[in-house]
Amino acid sequence: MSLWKKTTVVAVSALTALAVSACGSESGSSEQPKQPTVLELLASDLKGSLQKIVDTTDKSDSVAVTMEGTAAGQKLSGKGVLDLGDPFKAQIEAAGPDGTPMTMRMIGTAIYVEIPEAERASADGKRWMKLDLAAAGAPAGMDFSKQFEDVDPTKQVKTLLATEGVKVVGEETINGTRTVHYTVTAPVATYLGQVDAKVRPQVEEQLAKQGVKDVTVDVWVDEQYRPRRVHSVMGTMSDLTVDYTDYGKAVNIETPPPAETADLAEMLKGLGELTAGV
Repeated sequence: MSLWKKTTVVAVSALTALAVSACGSESGSSEQPKQPTVLELLASDLKGSLQKIVDTTDKSDSVAVTMEGTAAGQKLSGKGVLDLGDPFKAQIEAAGPDGTPMTMRMIGTAIYVEIPEAERASADGKRWMKLDLAAAGAPAGMDFSKQFEDVDPTKQVKTLLATEGVKVVGEETINGTRTVHYTVTAPVATYLGQVDAKVRPQVEEQLAKQGVKDVTVDVWVDEQYRPRRVHSVMGTMSDLTVDYTDYGKAVNIETPPPAETADLAEMLKGLGELTAGV
């Protein structure tokens, strides 16, 4: 398999991704009760704050991301933008296994990896390689459990909301922004409940193969109830940190033209048929 095809597999695998106490005032005081700050509310009103974070994140149109970590046994780093509409879209600029820059897009459940110019002749001159996660998996015989949606802050915050035992670590500053840090370890079933149903079976299968029984999610939230950092760990399968900036900034992520796109699943299917006939 050529380097760009290996890069495609790594990209898909690596990117195919989150003290209830009352705040009162001194009794007998003639002054107006002191209103808690947003950070105090985030730390004290746990359930209400988590729901507000979900609602706020759901209303966000877009966000810029910076990611760092490991996935599918490979180091991962990159920057990009997310379109949080329906369908979910993402564009990430990252480094391939050999350090070569690469561009990846996700439109719904389809991932597109830009083929290096020097390698396009082997793909009939196509510029993009496509793999639809919803239709892949078994025919390709590859791991597609990690997806771009792991960097979607909405999914990670909903994991917090759906899981019992969320803890407040405390106030921390992330990239110059004051935040409250939450943490929880969620059963795999809870995490899977936040994954797109179209690719959930593949994700579940790969998590089982890797022996992942739970997912640890840490989320840092600012005073506008917006996630600023997410750190997720899935056993030895992945360890990813994503920072979020520029909420609401306009983004334009287009689906590559069909005339410029080769389908990896079809190529692998054809290769299998050719081999079977030998």
